[in-house]
Amino acid sequence: MVPRLETARLILAPLVANDAPLIQQAFPRWEIVKYLTRKVPWPYPAKGAETFCAMTLQAMQQQTEWVWTLRPLSSPEQFIGLIRLALEVDNNRGFWLVPEWQGQGYMREACHAVTDFWFNQLRQPVLRAPKAKENHRSLKISQESGMRMIREEIGEYHIGDVPSTLWEITRDEWNGRKAVKTHAAMS
Repeated sequence: MVPRLETARLILAPLVANDAPLIQQAFPRWEIVKYLTRKVPWPYPAKGAETFCAMTLQAMQQQTEWVWTLRPLSSPEQFIGLIRLALEVDNNRGFWLVPEWQGQGYMREACHAVTDFWFNQLRQPVLRAPKAKENHRSLKISQESGMRMIREEIGEYHIGDVPSTLWEITRDEWNGRKAVKTHAAMS
């Protein structure tokens, strides 16, 4: 149901139950959690990743979520993050990357792959992604992928109740951007 995806430097492998220990080891760090909503428990419980995987695998089976682990193409056994698509109102895409791998364009690659899957495999009409306004790296990914801010409000994140923005792009806008890039590359 959830296909393996690849980018120039990443393997996006569908989440499996055996990923729980890798998530449990990598995830519970303030640098990752601070910009996540308070729906995510913090401090992260000892069996937090097991619970997450069980709930997420059920949602994947029901085809309401699509979740991938991120792994470098050069070392596929290494786990470096997670990316999620969901049929959730105003929260269709979320992600996290271990800090050592941030700032190198990996999440931009992963977002491109799953956004294309969202629009062209799942045939969804619009993608929306909320984010803490001070999460500059995440905002930059949205801006660079052609998304536009449609709303600002206060969000409940682990860093506190802070300004939050909601970003959106439609399938037509996404595919129009891809067509322009393809045409430019061919010229």
